[in-house]
Amino acid sequence: MVTIRKAEERGHFNHGWLDTWHTFSFADYYDPREMGFGALRVINEDRVQPGRGFGMHGHRDMEIITYILEGALEHKDSMGNGSVIRPGNVQRMSAGTGVRHSEFNPSREEPVHLLQIWIEPNVTGIAPSYEEKTFEPREKQGRLRLIASGDGREGSARIHQDAYVYASVLEAQDRVTHRLAPGRRAYVHVARGTVAVNGAPLRAGDGAKITGESAATFSGAHAAELLLFDLA
Repeated sequence: MVTIRKAEERGHFNHGWLDTWHTFSFADYYDPREMGFGALRVINEDRVQPGRGFGMHGHRDMEIITYILEGALEHKDSMGNGSVIRPGNVQRMSAGTGVRHSEFNPSREEPVHLLQIWIEPNVTGIAPSYEEKTFEPREKQGRLRLIASGDGREGSARIHQDAYVYASVLEAQDRVTHRLAPGRRAYVHVARGTVAVNGAPLRAGDGAKITGESAATFSGAHAAELLLFDLA
């Protein structure tokens, strides 16, 4: 079964400096029907204006993944990490026993467009940690590239959960299938463009819950970029 979550059904807030869409309940957006999907707890699509951002704040016991679509984001945290991430970079922070961090748009002219993803860990009370990975566009073109996993295979960022996160960039000629092991499910988030999953059409901002299926097949794309979450 493929259950579509339309882009406009998400929670939306425009704070001026931040235009944000929440796929699942988050902060001031609450929908008891949309509290997450398996271990996947948050997909926030954020556009942050130049010179603005999220000041130092804390988290604990959460796997936080940041995926940049356009622009740049400057990260600083209480572990002493500091960097600027751009499209192609994937940032993973395991909050563990507690970490404080800030995320700012360092540009004076260009907004930054990003996805922030939270995945509930399968272990709590661990030491916080941080990791960055870079995936070239060619690695995602016409295929699903593993960008985060529980074991760090294929050069992916390592998260503390039985979950696999893939990124893909697809065009009309591409047809890509991801097999799902028995008992597993998937969530698809379309970051841009259009694509069909198992024949169901999706556009930018749409999501799809995939349950009781043996595979997720992507076809009919037009300038599509998407994330696929393979979940227990």
